Amino acid sequence: MASRRSQTEKARKKPEDRLDVFPAFMKVAGRRVVVVGHGGEAAAKVRLLGETNAEIVVVGQEIDHELQSAVDLFSATHIAEDFKPRHLTDAAMVFSAREDWDLDKAVIDAARIIGVPANAVDKPEICDFYTGALVNRAPIAVAITSTGVGPVLARHIRARIEGMLPRSTGALARLAESFRDAASKVISDGNLRRNFWARFFSGSVATNLYAGRADVARAEAQRLLNSMADEPGFVWLVGAGPGAEDLLTLRAQRLLQEADVIVHDALVPADVVAMGRRDAERISVGKRKGAHSVPQSEICDLLVKLGSEGLKVVRLKAGDPMIFGRAAEEMEALRAGGIGFEIVPGVTAAFAAAASAQIPLTLRGVASNLVFATGHNAKSETLPDWAGLALKGATVAVYMGRTVAASVADRLIGAGMTPSTPVAVIENAAHPDERQFAGDLSELAVLSNRPEIDGPVLIVIGEAVGHAALEQAEPLAPQPVFESPRA
Repeated sequence: MASRRSQTEKARKKPEDRLDVFPAFMKVAGRRVVVVGHGGEAAAKVRLLGETNAEIVVVGQEIDHELQSAVDLFSATHIAEDFKPRHLTDAAMVFSAREDWDLDKAVIDAARIIGVPANAVDKPEICDFYTGALVNRAPIAVAITSTGVGPVLARHIRARIEGMLPRSTGALARLAESFRDAASKVISDGNLRRNFWARFFSGSVATNLYAGRADVARAEAQRLLNSMADEPGFVWLVGAGPGAEDLLTLRAQRLLQEADVIVHDALVPADVVAMGRRDAERISVGKRKGAHSVPQSEICDLLVKLGSEGLKVVRLKAGDPMIFGRAAEEMEALRAGGIGFEIVPGVTAAFAAAASAQIPLTLRGVASNLVFATGHNAKSETLPDWAGLALKGATVAVYMGRTVAASVADRLIGAGMTPSTPVAVIENAAHPDERQFAGDLSELAVLSNRPEIDGPVLIVIGEAVGHAALEQAEPLAPQPVFESPRA
């Protein structure tokens, strides 16, 4: 019943929501593909065909330097003649790039008489087929077409797919091909075989191959085939960046789609967590300053336990896992537990805040050093270790410093830093509700007394801040408003 309903819904689609083309890939290996033309447009088609094993034939009495270079590069055959229908004999397809309507139409008409599929460059109304923007991960291929109405959009989509598919995707496909017959013989149950391939393409086999460890990947594939139930778990410590979905790395995005379990901090936005596989388990460990709902030791134990169960786990941390993310403790626990893991970096809050406020964290002649510091150690009686570098002119990015802002300011000024040193405060960097504040070191103490600033805060201190684009920032120390006396 559900199937019939689905078919009915498809049938009810409006004409504009249905395709005018049927996607297909034509076999061209060892077959003639003819390009008729003389210049740049013909050269572009030769370069595109050069991604295949087709026998490329270029027809044109005279061709320019660009097309000649393409012919030479891809060992194409050049027939130095004006086009004749006989040039299409035994052709798999033909491209006409003669840059003239009547000349291109003549090629199309001849091709249709002979029965050869034809394409006229930039003339979609007379084409038999469209040429898609190609992503080549041989033997994997992805083609995107806008059916002639938006070729630039198709190229933009192609660029995104290029970034999403690792260069070694084709190598993974070839490795899978080498195991196909063995998998069919060893795993007779269809469901188990599908599970094998799901693990093959998203587990330790793929991870090792993408990391350039082809021999290890093959060994892992053989081990997986021999014992499906014993596939080891794997943990990725993934940086979720400052919160904006489009600042997530492509690798992080891919791993979220592969993970069985996503263990995430409270500071990771729900929209980022939602990018994970639909059926993946989500576990919030809810760590926030002053309210650690799950102790770090329990998080480490949880990661080891999940990995020991053979699960693929993404440990999703705000910012970068290696910067104040306590990744060292989790790595130590995973090593001790014999669980494989990998680090996936993310955009840390300092970089996101600096980009948003256009703060040059380093600046020739002003600041040649950059310090990442945490405000926690500013509670001690001694000057924090990083303060000496700040006094020498380094730009200092202070994480988790809102509640100790007064201590930071007092100790730096007491150690000799000029009270007028520029300061920027970024709340919720790279989030839609980001706020920017500007002032100087003498005003930093008021941050501790502004309860309305309750999001994650990054403080940037140093002369380089004076070169930022903070004209629209709110004052760090708002000026009091005095009411005029009544008459």
